[in-house]
Amino acid sequence: MAERLTLREGLPARTAWAVRSWWLCARMWMRSMAAYRASYVLGVVSGIAVHALDFVVVVIMFLHTRQLGGWTLPEIAFLYGTATFSLGVANLLVGSSDGLGQRIVNGTLDSMLVRPAPALSQLCAERFSLRRLGRPFQAAAVLVWSLAALDVHWTWDRVLLVPVLLVCGTAIFGAIFIGGATVQFWWGESKEIQNSFTYGGATLLHYPPTIFAKELVAGVVFGVPLAFVNWLPSLRILDRPDPLGLPAAFQYASPVAAALCVTAAGLAWRAGLRAYRGTGS
Repeated sequence: MAERLTLREGLPARTAWAVRSWWLCARMWMRSMAAYRASYVLGVVSGIAVHALDFVVVVIMFLHTRQLGGWTLPEIAFLYGTATFSLGVANLLVGSSDGLGQRIVNGTLDSMLVRPAPALSQLCAERFSLRRLGRPFQAAAVLVWSLAALDVHWTWDRVLLVPVLLVCGTAIFGAIFIGGATVQFWWGESKEIQNSFTYGGATLLHYPPTIFAKELVAGVVFGVPLAFVNWLPSLRILDRPDPLGLPAAFQYASPVAAALCVTAAGLAWRAGLRAYRGTGS
């Protein structure tokens, strides 16, 4: 009890306690799956193979054309690798949050609320599986190949933008996972809507913004800020013109977008948890 009281002293301490709670729950699930190591290895390998088919489709397109929307295969591989890696890591860390609706329906969310750990940490770590590493592993391989194949003049800001966009992209997708899950407090059948912004959004980001209508591109800049995952920073890294003609500052604004998304998701989660009345079970 004394430890829990101490953790209430400030936001950094509460965040540390939430991360530690997530790790304890995730480790519990990993230990349970360690008994089936062959199944785990096969799961990761099959995951890499299945996700690799997405990029095979892109390669097949380039058997019939040299450019897509003015972008070459290595450039689109860069978009694919960054978007898929960010989605994969976010799914690994918080993807289980999409099961909130089912917990609300069957009344098992109440059991999380009475445990001495943040409910969100428990929800995100539920059924944690390293099999989900297949997506980011495959994306990382594509990204490494694209970086080797790109003809880019690497300045210090371009080099720095690569890890920054990966971290910020992961945070943005994670916030969308949690924000979409929170909608299920009021609308229990919204899981597919959440998937359209996460998995559907990642598919959108696999391709250059020049092949889409400007209204759609503006929507993922000023609406759901998916463009900050990789489109906008990639314009700077790859020295491509902005189809919207936005100020250059937008190409460096992924940390700001990620911070706003995480804040909005946190506030939405708190509002949803306060609105939840439980089942009485």
